Amino acid sequence: MSALSISNLKVEIHGNTVLHDIDLRLEPGQILGVVGESGSGKSMTALSVMQLLPRGSRWSGSITVGGADLATMDEAALCRMRGRDVGMIFQEPMTALNPVKTIGDQVAETVRVHTGASRREAYAVARAMLDRVGLPEAQFPLDRYPHDLSGGQRQRVVIAQAIALRPKLLIADEPTTALDVTTQAQILELLKQLVREEGMGLMLITHDLAVVAGLADTIAILKDGAVVEAGATREIFREMRHPYTRALFSASAHVPDRGRKPEPSVTPVLSVAQVVRDYQQPRRNLFVRRPPFRAVDSVAFDIHHGENVGLVGESGCGKSTLARAILALDALQGGEIRLNGHVVSSAGEGPHPELRARMQVVFQDPYGSFNPRHRVRRLVTEPFHLLKVRPQGAELDRRVDRALSEVGLSSSDADKYIHEFSGGQRQRIAIARALIIEPALIVLDEAVSALDVSIRAQILDLLAELSDRLDLSYLFISHDLSVVRAITDRVLVMKDGRIVEQGETETIFRNPQHPYTRRLVAATPSLEAALARPEG
Repeated sequence: MSALSISNLKVEIHGNTVLHDIDLRLEPGQILGVVGESGSGKSMTALSVMQLLPRGSRWSGSITVGGADLATMDEAALCRMRGRDVGMIFQEPMTALNPVKTIGDQVAETVRVHTGASRREAYAVARAMLDRVGLPEAQFPLDRYPHDLSGGQRQRVVIAQAIALRPKLLIADEPTTALDVTTQAQILELLKQLVREEGMGLMLITHDLAVVAGLADTIAILKDGAVVEAGATREIFREMRHPYTRALFSASAHVPDRGRKPEPSVTPVLSVAQVVRDYQQPRRNLFVRRPPFRAVDSVAFDIHHGENVGLVGESGCGKSTLARAILALDALQGGEIRLNGHVVSSAGEGPHPELRARMQVVFQDPYGSFNPRHRVRRLVTEPFHLLKVRPQGAELDRRVDRALSEVGLSSSDADKYIHEFSGGQRQRIAIARALIIEPALIVLDEAVSALDVSIRAQILDLLAELSDRLDLSYLFISHDLSVVRAITDRVLVMKDGRIVEQGETETIFRNPQHPYTRRLVAATPSLEAALARPEG
């Protein structure tokens, strides 16, 4: 009996067809990878299985879970199915968990709702499930709250919820996109172990071909709401009969063409000298002050003109804190930061506002970093508030038009709202906003991690071309080491607030010296390595 069988699934939303004759099959103890870009129908297929389609939807065809036909179930039966027969792991664990309820309450809730177990019995199951996903009682008692945990630990809680009743089918919708490489490797290994030991079927939804190649037994590739290719994972990637499959494969391994290799300059664009950033911790009590927590500890490095430097490390290593210090958003407790030889900030002194304007940032979320009520013209000119004399009239229009054209957009886009653009176009607008003030340095904080592989390839090409043509310098912060390897000239590896290794990117990846660097490189999913491993 199949864990999941989908036949001729068609979904319409207000008369518009979004899924076309989807056929999928998943056996117990196997992993099915569902791959495709945004809008391909991956999540809509999962919502069809959960019967959580948006208002105005109609579906037809056949969906069975463990032999049970969903078309014959009323809402009460579907409610019993969700959580008991089908579990779901969502992409963002913090939004999937209730911030005001303990982790014990949230895992136990699934048990109590579906089995009518007593509070004591439900808590016993919750404890066993949290232990099962690697959250032992000694470090993670049931009364901990989600905000007390790291991203990977929260995702383990979400997995514990999903498997609490040992469902026949587990749906994981981009479960590792927001996680660093070592945490991602741990979560993927945990999912693989659960499938093997519990005999459940796992439907893994992702846009990361390296992840699915190393994990899935079978794969289905979706485009525009239809399955364009499906079958055994090795066979699909070996033959790649459909042009879209070949395009995804090519984009996932894409390396931008750098026109030249930057030479070290006499005066670096950015010079970070023995920077220290401390945070005062809450008092233990009225009379005992805890020592400050050192998030950045004596960090020093330079970035030269036209150079792209990557900063990598696990969550909590100090990457974002260092970025805030460089952007003069946080005060320093030691050291100094210089831009083109001039002190931006130093211990005991605040930032220099005119120099701060010469550094800009591009954030991870290309939608959340904009005010949706403003037009693009106003959004891209926001950095001008850092200038003493702001461009006006025709000069302002000229600067807006030039910034948009630099990133491949037209001047007419200035009068549109941000919701009128795709994710890739929004990120281009974010880059235009950073460029408009003609900065010396741009900090890219996970700037492509939320993008599909083809859009990511386009944005990386754009960044490389702008760096070469405009002599721009980048500090590229990312947990995706494959992206860092593709775009950067040098890489800095950060652990516990310190730079533990730095050097030319290819040298670091081919011959890492520090044990921590070796662990990061080993944990990075590789499409070529996954396909080269012997089967079985």
